[in-house]
Amino acid sequence: MSGRSRITKLKAGLATSAVALVLLSGCNTFDSRAAGALDAYSAQEIFERGEYELETGQADDAAFYFGEIERLYPYSEWAKRALIMQAFSYHRDQDYPNSRAAAQRYIDFYPVDEDAAYAQYLLALSYYDQIDEVGRDQGLTFQALQALRVVIERYPDSEYARSSVLKFDLAFDHLAAKEMEIGRYYLKRDHFAASINRFRIVVEDFQTTSHTPEALHRLVEAYLSLGLIEEAQTAGAILGYNYQSTEWYEDSFALLTGQGLEPRSLGDNWLSAIYRQMVRGEWL
Repeated sequence: MSGRSRITKLKAGLATSAVALVLLSGCNTFDSRAAGALDAYSAQEIFERGEYELETGQADDAAFYFGEIERLYPYSEWAKRALIMQAFSYHRDQDYPNSRAAAQRYIDFYPVDEDAAYAQYLLALSYYDQIDEVGRDQGLTFQALQALRVVIERYPDSEYARSSVLKFDLAFDHLAAKEMEIGRYYLKRDHFAASINRFRIVVEDFQTTSHTPEALHRLVEAYLSLGLIEEAQTAGAILGYNYQSTEWYEDSFALLTGQGLEPRSLGDNWLSAIYRQMVRGEWL
């Protein structure tokens, strides 16, 4: 059974197996985590108890049971199945480091198995699902991008590749948002050179994200403030060429025409080089 089929089964909340209920119905003082407590049970019995814990929302306990199969029956088929389920259980419990460790072990032990793609996807999610606020350190975003790229490139025909592409684009956009946040911070404080550096990163490195139009507009603002007219006009020209229907172009057009200028590519600078590439269809 594939990783997706097992996870779908769990999410659907199928009826608990009889064996799992037997494990639950023992003495009230039974401590499954005590040394040797599960030694008398088969790998299948422990596995089904792990499934029960997942179905009842006890992901941490589920991870424990799946881990016990790996310990007690390390060379069995059940151990292989339990390892991917342990990675999933830890992820469900938001224990991302342990989820990542279990997923990596699966990839190391079973690199050509049908669930290797899912293990790599879980590994990527262990980074991606921690991406939250733009204002926080973006190291996790870079790690998520790297791990998602592995899924896309190594398993292009897998069911997880499409989802990875979508998440990759969102994480990429997240990084651009961070650069924009810093750029705006500098711009508001009239640190124009520092703000230009940030907006330039967005235009050059994150041009496929949703933040490019605003970055170009902010460049118009910053360059006009510095009296760098040709750069401001060129940024406006690029904005008009690609995003003429946006509010950012309208604002830039008003800024330029208000000073008797127009959006057009002028001079020999990094923006004019981008404009020339764009006109030839080699940019964006």
